[in-house]
Amino acid sequence: MRKFTAIAAAIAILGTASVAHANSLGRPCTTASQDKWLSIEALQSKVEALGYKVQKGKLKKACGEFYAVDKTGAHVEVFVDPTNGAVVGTL
Repeated sequence: MRKFTAIAAAIAILGTASVAHANSLGRPCTTASQDKWLSIEALQSKVEALGYKVQKGKLKKACGEFYAVDKTGAHVEVFVDPTNGAVVGTL
């Protein structure tokens, strides 16, 4: 019974940690200082150039985070490095 409780607690902790870091897929998009970051408008242009239709974007926890529609019509979140607009992950 103790083993089951310990496993359940570990799963709960890991689940909470993954939700807390979902915005950057568990890692920062950059460690560069904010003065090196592109504007949200410049980042949005780069994301749109990749074929996404951006609906909303923001800078959050060292990531550009964009809510968009991809080429297939699916709603996605696109995470980009704010220093260069490179995609680091999608959800």
